[in-house]
Amino acid sequence: MKFDLTGKTAIVTGGGSGIGRAIARALAGNGAQVHIFDLKEEEALHVVAEISGEGGLAFAHSCNVASQNEVKQNVKSIAKDSSIDILINNAGIAHIGNVEKTTESDMDKVYQVNVKGVYNCINAVIPYMKKKGGVILNMASIGASVGIRDRFAYSMSKGAVLTMTYSVAKDYLDCNIRCNSISPGRVHTPFVDGYLKDNFPGEEEKMFEKLSKTQPIGRMGTPDEVANLALYLSSDEASFATGTDYPIDGGFLKLNGD
Repeated sequence: MKFDLTGKTAIVTGGGSGIGRAIARALAGNGAQVHIFDLKEEEALHVVAEISGEGGLAFAHSCNVASQNEVKQNVKSIAKDSSIDILINNAGIAHIGNVEKTTESDMDKVYQVNVKGVYNCINAVIPYMKKKGGVILNMASIGASVGIRDRFAYSMSKGAVLTMTYSVAKDYLDCNIRCNSISPGRVHTPFVDGYLKDNFPGEEEKMFEKLSKTQPIGRMGTPDEVANLALYLSSDEASFATGTDYPIDGGFLKLNGD
């Protein structure tokens, strides 16, 4: 079958919910053994149960990607029993606010997870991938490429993810390691529902519609749509793709405007 990942081992960070959950299920559904790194182990275990119920193989790991020691210990334990073929750097946190409304602690927190967390995971898997090649896929954002109001710290972090992608792709061409990124537009995840509930009580439906229409296609994306792109980029069918960012944004970057 197309996009067959049988015999391959994948790590998906932040795989306990949202886009990460969809990616973990897509990879497992196409034959990969999936290891989910998540701070919320219960959520990761729930996804493992879903994958098992669908005939796939997955494992949950309680892991804070901001801790290099935790990441390296988890990666080392996986590498004892199998190769590490695919890394999906999906774990991340959001922050809303311009530079004046972004405190030093806000900035540090976003950096620790969204930037250092990606570095920690890449740094941990590269020595193993160098032996036989591999795929690294980083979750960036349209905020890395275009200005979005009140996303100062978040856009900073995703800009860093984008340039780390280019750097790793260039440095490890000779090792048969491919590195790409995906830049989603607005995707309907539990985070969006929580954001609307907290900030627009009683107006959730109205605001959801407004946010949906910021994509020229007229709606938000779904986690499964992002996961399908991640599946392709993780597979051998994408063997010619490296050092590239793939927007999946309902036309946001190129079609906003009259």
